[in-house]
Amino acid sequence: MVEIRWHGRGGQGAVTSVEMFALAAIQEDKFAQGFPSFGPERRGAPVAAFNRLDKQRIKIRSGIYYPDVVVVLDPSLMSTVNVVEGLKAEGILIVNTTTNPEEIRKRTGFKGTVATVDASRIAREELGVPITNTTMLGALMRATRLVEMKSAEEPLKGRFGRLAPRNMKALERAYNELKISKAA
Repeated sequence: MVEIRWHGRGGQGAVTSVEMFALAAIQEDKFAQGFPSFGPERRGAPVAAFNRLDKQRIKIRSGIYYPDVVVVLDPSLMSTVNVVEGLKAEGILIVNTTTNPEEIRKRTGFKGTVATVDASRIAREELGVPITNTTMLGALMRATRLVEMKSAEEPLKGRFGRLAPRNMKALERAYNELKISKAA
């Protein structure tokens, strides 16, 4: 089983990302869970959301404390939230930032695989707004190879309707523009 923790702020789409990732995995006949954890429910407040993915039925219903992967939609959270807390040593940290993976490694002290992408720029260029949910979904798909990009097409159509092609383009660009630095 693979467990993923997402860090974002209210309104950035972390909860939508979790839902889209779970639905994409289900498209591939995998078992998946997606659920949020809210503090104060307001725009801009820190939000954590979670995914579990497995080839067999998932019976666990608890929170995720030792994720295999952490995805950070808003890099400003890294100054207030310990985003690598509990992240397995062999795990993957994926951050929306203009900074390179080695700088993020130094900043966080995380020695596992670090991946970065300027998801905010891609979202502004493709969607017209800096909402990075589908962009970071593409980064996750590339860094982990857990779910194929094409499996996101139907969930995106269902969620975004006529805006789905633009969201798919943002996902594809993040997938292709991701910079990965393997474990130190």
